[in-house]
Amino acid sequence: MNILVTGGAGYIGSATAEALIRDGHDVTVYDSLVTGHRAAVPDDATFVQADLSDSHALAETLTGHKFDAVMHFAAFIEAGESMKDPGRFYHNNFTNSLSLMETAVRAGVKRFVLSSTAAVFKSSDEPLTEDSPLGPTNVYGHTKLLTEQTLEWYRQIHGLHFAALRYFNACGALPNRGEAHQPESHLIPLVLRVPLGERDSANIYGTDYPTPDGTCIRDYIHIADLVSAHLLALDGLGESDSLIYNLGSGNGYSVREVIETARWVTGHPIPINELPRRSGDSARLVASSEKIKRELGWKPEHDDLQEILSSAWQWHKSHPGGYEEKPA
Repeated sequence: MNILVTGGAGYIGSATAEALIRDGHDVTVYDSLVTGHRAAVPDDATFVQADLSDSHALAETLTGHKFDAVMHFAAFIEAGESMKDPGRFYHNNFTNSLSLMETAVRAGVKRFVLSSTAAVFKSSDEPLTEDSPLGPTNVYGHTKLLTEQTLEWYRQIHGLHFAALRYFNACGALPNRGEAHQPESHLIPLVLRVPLGERDSANIYGTDYPTPDGTCIRDYIHIADLVSAHLLALDGLGESDSLIYNLGSGNGYSVREVIETARWVTGHPIPINELPRRSGDSARLVASSEKIKRELGWKPEHDDLQEILSSAWQWHKSHPGGYEEKPA
């Protein structure tokens, strides 16, 4: 297939683009490089540097080639920041996604895979299924929920087949793909900056949550398992017109547990600062991914926290400062 990957210079988008090429697909990466890295774009992909808000560039890209599918990763992802500047998130994550859908439909695209999030759900003490109550606690989650709901209308009205993949906490690394966000907001790479000598300590935001150790609990899913789910979902849209799946390991780890595991993996003490809660953080988000396992045969292969942290640690040690950028 000929596939457009938006956000294909980012962490998960670039890894998926590489896997698609490896499977024999033709890939065009569309990325503004506002948060992505040119060096992360696979060498065999066609690269278009443009923003999704650039309607001319978007239309020219989608109509210039006959695309079979769009895989949409491009988004701002910092939940805390979304509570400080909501308009910026609604514009980039929802308005731009709407423009992408509309342009894709006009160009005859039949399949659309959305990088969504577990942040669409209410916090729960039970593993979250696809039917668990929705109720984002931050603007970031709301932008993704709006995009999912709009895709459902485009399915009904225009026949656009779509998959919404609700990630839990993406993490870990492949030999040539690791986390290097701009700015960095994810726990594992921030914690690993301490043994790397880039920070003096790690921060814990909130120690009074209703969890066993008082810190937030999250489900961590390795990037390799996320990529395999995207490829299965893309194929699944050949038979189904709507697929919505949770993607997680089913294991919940607290912030303190992640830091303690990082200490073990790196051999570094990693001092911590205990700070007040951040607005928009849920106490507990853990996945039940039984639906995608049952329907598509997906199985997470890298769900051990020590393995996840070890892969991330190896990548960060070999890529100090992140990617070595090459010209756009």
